[in-house]
Amino acid sequence: MAQVRTRFAPSPTGSMHIGNLRTAFYAYALAKHENGDFILRIEDTDKKREVKNGTLEIKALLEIFDIKWDEFYIQSERLPLYKNAAEELVAKGHAFYCQCEAKNAKEEGFSSILRDPCRDRDLTSGAIKLKVPDDGEVKFKDFILNEEILWHTPVVFDATLLKSDGYPTYHLAVVVDDHEMKITHVLRGHDWLPSTPIHLLVYKFLGYEIPKIGHLTDILDPEGGKLSKRKGSTSVRGLLNEGYLPEALFNFVILCGWAPKDNRELYTLSEFVKNFDINGFQKSNPIFNKEKLDWFNGEYIRKLSNESLSSKFQIINSKFAGLPEDKQIKITELIKDRIKKINDLKSFAGFFWETPSVDENLLSKDYQKHISDALQIIKNLDSWKLENLNEKLMANIQEKGYKTGDFFMTLRIAISGSKFTPPINDSIIILGKDEVVKRLEKL
Repeated sequence: MAQVRTRFAPSPTGSMHIGNLRTAFYAYALAKHENGDFILRIEDTDKKREVKNGTLEIKALLEIFDIKWDEFYIQSERLPLYKNAAEELVAKGHAFYCQCEAKNAKEEGFSSILRDPCRDRDLTSGAIKLKVPDDGEVKFKDFILNEEILWHTPVVFDATLLKSDGYPTYHLAVVVDDHEMKITHVLRGHDWLPSTPIHLLVYKFLGYEIPKIGHLTDILDPEGGKLSKRKGSTSVRGLLNEGYLPEALFNFVILCGWAPKDNRELYTLSEFVKNFDINGFQKSNPIFNKEKLDWFNGEYIRKLSNESLSSKFQIINSKFAGLPEDKQIKITELIKDRIKKINDLKSFAGFFWETPSVDENLLSKDYQKHISDALQIIKNLDSWKLENLNEKLMANIQEKGYKTGDFFMTLRIAISGSKFTPPINDSIIILGKDEVVKRLEKL
């Protein structure tokens, strides 16, 4: 059996989507599970849509997830290969030159004409298009769907293979490259399935061996339909910037379309490779479940040391970074079990470095009594320790007959400006006596 070789072939035309990232993970695991090779190929032949530094961003994102490639290629550096292949197809009578003016499908709509009028003209220059047989069929067995899929050629259009500027289209470049790079398994998004008959014909006409091809499921939006960037961030960089850890994204993404036999949910990359089973691909479309992603992220946040989590907080928030180191660690320890994302830092702990505004409408009718008593206790606290503060405040609540919940809610809002914070007495100790007194005296 030939050595397994897979590839990840993104285009540097925009932010990497989680569906692209999932393809990279699966292709990597499929190759490495069999001690094979994983190839990174940049499909940059659409120069009009190419984004500056797009290739560097693709590499940077893969490196964040520790995905290492064995070989690296850029399509725009391989143009002679595609030109030779296209001209070979013309010489064999399987392709033809076309001088029709190219149309913009988005602006003018997709053409319903399957047979190009230039296919019967004797042209020697222009774009090169595939001459699809008028009668015949093409088929392959999808190794993910585990079923044979067949097309009758009368419904396959004469696709452009080489543009008049010398750049190949996806239909030609992907076939030539997969052949030249000896790719054994092709993992593609389900939306590429309609293009497969074109590729099968190119393989056949060039005399290439067809690799095993599998089409992955679509990740669906919770509200229905295919996942859309318009309904929230689904770009990899966007999710990382929201405060999701790479480890959490990795585990969430690999389980969107693949299931282990033992229903395990937490994997390192090496564990995923070791346990990877090509039969684990699911056939039903997964749903992008943000709550599940939050759960994964929380699990991995809790696995971090306080020092490591604190360093991540320092990166995203300069005011947190400006606090004394011991205070940073105490705040980190206090909110570690409560946050879902790294970016939750400010909403949970911003009051430690920013004096909040207080909406007195949130306070109970007895808030002035609560604050007066708390202020005297805190001012006179002989030992600035949590146990001592707890004891003195609870004794006062019992002596005055206050409702415990109301009393501490008053204290919480007065000091943090919010009803929802980490434990307020712990927060008071971290803030320090002078700052707490100053905030209470303002009310």
